[in-house]
Parts: sequence; structure tokens; C-alpha cells
Amino acid sequence: MRRGRWLEVCWYAAVAAGALIVHLAHGEVFYVTPGGSNANAGTSAAPWATLQYAADRVGPGDRVVVRPGSYQGFYLDTSGAPGSPIEFRADPGVLIDEPTMGAGNQDGINLEGASHVVIDGFAVTGMPRAGIRTVGAEDDFAEFVTIRNVHAYDNGRWGIFTGFVDDLLIENNETSGSAIEHGIYVSNSGDRPTIRGNASWGNRANGIHMNGDASLGGDGIISGAVVSGNRIYGNGAGGGSGINMDGVQGSRIENNLIYDNHASGISLYRIDGGGPSSGNVVVNNTVHQAADGRWALNIQDGAVNNTVLNNILVSQHAYRGAIDVSSDSLAGLTSDYNAVIPRFNVGDAGAIYSLGQWRASTGQDAHSFAAAPGELFVDWNAGDYRLRAGSPAINSGASTHAPGVDFAGVARPAGAVDIGAFEESANGGDLTGDGIVDGEDLAVWQSALGEGSAGDADGDGDSDGGDFLILQRSVGVAAIGVAVAEPTLGALGMAAAAAVLILARGS
Repeated sequence: MRRGRWLEVCWYAAVAAGALIVHLAHGEVFYVTPGGSNANAGTSAAPWATLQYAADRVGPGDRVVVRPGSYQGFYLDTSGAPGSPIEFRADPGVLIDEPTMGAGNQDGINLEGASHVVIDGFAVTGMPRAGIRTVGAEDDFAEFVTIRNVHAYDNGRWGIFTGFVDDLLIENNETSGSAIEHGIYVSNSGDRPTIRGNASWGNRANGIHMNGDASLGGDGIISGAVVSGNRIYGNGAGGGSGINMDGVQGSRIENNLIYDNHASGISLYRIDGGGPSSGNVVVNNTVHQAADGRWALNIQDGAVNNTVLNNILVSQHAYRGAIDVSSDSLAGLTSDYNAVIPRFNVGDAGAIYSLGQWRASTGQDAHSFAAAPGELFVDWNAGDYRLRAGSPAINSGASTHAPGVDFAGVARPAGAVDIGAFEESANGGDLTGDGIVDGEDLAVWQSALGEGSAGDADGDGDSDGGDFLILQRSVGVAAIGVAVAEPTLGALGMAAAAAVLILARGS
């Protein structure tokens, strides 16, 4: 293999699997275990007993490794620093099932005014309020908080709640069973949040809710959000949406798989945001509404200048359908190349438009077409939302605004793209065709590397580092590409190291 090619693939493998991601900040590593003692030194051999004791002692660059067991939660008001975050990393089997210490505390993990913090790997359940809460203040925002690989389930109000936090990253979490409100709630004017790769299901209200909350201070606008690659289902029995956006502007909603929700699919509107949800791009999402659901896409309250492209917007409802838009939200709307159930509503009259009437009235969706779920998907009854062979959504999208990869992380072509969250050519890393991505698929990729297409996971006709990225993201995932928490860093590091050794031998 040419040296340049070898370096390219080594870089892909290392970045994908985290093998080169090291703790650059020269802080300390502390350990907590149920069998420890807070009189200990906090080392691996002499660990502490409680999370709160650790939280009271860490500083920038420090990492706390939490070993399996059940714990009371913790409260952190100490910040890390740029390039030197404070990290709390849980081993598999860590469960927080008691709220943080102190009168009135209702959350599992509460970050109060703390910036540059990473929370990774915890399970949190049974909290009166939030599984994980991170907040700044109206006049002093928190920033650069990462919440990843968390399972927040059966909590009283929210799985994950944030407020007044800029540059937030919420990725690869599972939030389910929130009894009163939402799986993930991003609020209070925090800009540039990234919410990706999460599974949010069975929450009483929204799967993901973003609300600028002007009444609580700040400008009331959430801007620059990216909501990508989330699987959102079974939410909304008490109202809400799969993805809810109040006062959200200049943001991207892409590659989300949203199904079996009992209120709206995606909503752009304003109640207490500092402005309407305008200037957003809603692209390559798959939305399939339940029989008791509302509209697949809901645009209200002066939400102008939004772009709606390459989406599947279908429903099992008897008369609600693809798009419900208020008259004052039509200005600047661009909607096209969508696969829809042919029912639309404009204004408050409640009249249902056919696709033809919608086109004539609004000038939108000239290249869109009507389709039923059975025509589009492999088997939606079984939760398989890949495009079936011969689906009219294949190669029917526009490349404008299309994300570079699909829900499963597979590269989209430069030309005609597929409509919806999945590219039809995607195998999601399942190179053996056995329905799961595992070591056997890695072996196929290793054998084919640089020599042929047998290890081609991204549909570009060859076997290279890009395909390893797909394998890394999809390991342990059913072939339909369902988003779940990523493997542990240790497992990924081993996989990357193996890949680099294989490549080195072939150089």
C-alpha cells in the first residue's frame, strides 16, 4: 500500500476509535467504588466511596473513574478549563439511584455553573426531577459541557435538562420514561447545542425539546443547533413532539428517525421563545406518525424562512398528514423533494389540501410525491425504516443541504441522494449480511482493505478508512442502523490499534 494511503487510513482508524484521544491535561485520575473509603487517597488501589467526595475535590484536567455499583448522585460547581475538562467516566454497571446530597436536591447529577465538564457512561433512574441537569445563569452562561453514553430512564420530569449552556454536546444517550415531561430538554438561550445519536423514547411529552425561554432571561433564542441522527419514538402521550423547537433559529434538523409518536413529529413554533423558529433547515429526516398522532411537520407562529428538503413525512392518522403550516409562516418557506402522505393544512381553517392543491396554493413541493409507508420502507411494522428495493425515495432527493452521511454514518453520494434518513445503498457496516455489526465484519474489512470492495460499508466501491468509521459507529447495532450508545473507549482503542497494526503490516 502506498505510504500516503496507509497514513490516511491509519488516521481514519485512530480518530474513529479514539486510540489517539488521550488525556492531554496533566490532571490526576481518581477512582470511586462502593467498597472504597473517603479516607483513602482516591487511587485505583485505594478508591473513594462516594461521588460527592470526588466532586468536591476535582479541578481542571482531573478525571474520576467510577466502578460498577449503585450510588447517590453528586453536585458539581467547579469548572474545568479549555483543553482540560473535568471528566466523570462510569464503567459499565454504574447506577445512580439516589438524588444528590443536600436538602431539596432532586437530580442524579447536577452541574451548577460548571463549564468544561464531561459526563460519560452513567445510568440514572428514579430521580424526582432530572437524571442529569446542567445549568448556567442568565448573566453567566456555562459552556462546553458534554453528556454522552448516559442511560437516563424513569425519572420524574426529564432525562437530561440543560439551561443557559453554550456549546453543549449531548450524544449517544438513551432517555426514556420521563414521567411528566421530556427525554432531552435544552433551554434558556443556550446557543450551538449539538444533539446527536441519541435514542429518546416513551417520554410523556417531547423526545427532544428546545426552548429559548425569553421569560427566564437571555435573548430567548437558541441558535446554531444541530440535531442529527437521533432515534425518537413512542413519545407524546401527554402532548408535544418528537422534536420540539420554540425560539430556535439558524439550526439544522437532519437524519433523524422519528416514528410512532403520539403528538407531532417535528414542530417549529413560538410560545415563550424570544422569536419565532425561523431560518432552520429540516433535511433528510424520516417521520412516520402514529394513528393517534398529529402532523408530521408542524410550522406555526411566524416561523418564516425555513427549508424543508428530502424528508419522508407520512402518517397512519385518518386525516392529519404531512405538513401543517400557519399563514404567517409561509414567507420564505422552501419545501421540496419530500415523500409525503398527500394531506396538508394551511392557516387555521382546518381544510385539508391534497398535494396538488398544496402546490397550487403555495408553490411548494414541485418535485415531491405521494407515497405510503409500505412503498417506502423494508418493514416499518418491525421498525426497519431502511428504504426497500424499488422505493420511490431512492435517488429522488436533492443534494442541496443534504448531510454528508446518513443516519447510520454512511456517505451520501455527490449527486442524487435518497429521501429520508437512510441511503438505500447503506449496509451500515453489516458486511456479512447476518444482521449485526461485529468482529466478523471487521475481519471482512481487514481482508479487503485496499484490495477490493468486500469491505465497502459506505457505498463508494472500495474498502478503506471510511468504511472503518462505519464499522466503529455501528458495532453491536442491528443492520437497520438503530442508534445506540457507542462502545467503551477501551474497546474502540483496541479495535483501532488492531486496524493500525494490520495496515502497518500491509504497507
